[in-house]
Amino acid sequence: MSEMNDFNTSIIAEFRANFGIVGGPFAGAPMILVTHTGAKSGKEYTTPLVYSKSGEDHVIIASMGGAPADPQWYRNMVANPSVVVEVGTEKFTANVREAEGDERNSLYRAQADLMGNFDEYAAATTRTIPVLVLARA
Repeated sequence: MSEMNDFNTSIIAEFRANFGIVGGPFAGAPMILVTHTGAKSGKEYTTPLVYSKSGEDHVIIASMGGAPADPQWYRNMVANPSVVVEVGTEKFTANVREAEGDERNSLYRAQADLMGNFDEYAAATTRTIPVLVLARA
């Protein structure tokens, strides 16, 4: 877990130093930082994520690379749906809701069409990968 924390810390620093632009494995990908509150700990965490848009809303997918379990950030955002979003140089509060049914499928498909690895993630797991919508508060 420490290795992942170090990786995320470097992505966050690069994002903030370069006005929302990062290189390496995420070069050219739409990146967002989401600061959320721990479901059990109450601590604040910031997670770098790729996103897509649905109208004015930002859409994030809790794929965790196709792992069998949902990522902790997803559980945090469901438990505490008020988050702070950073995209580019903009920072704002947003409310999180989980998309379901046809909406979930459509939003997942839209992001997978932009970033094909999301099809690989879905194929790698038996769980239904959650899709979260971040609406400006």
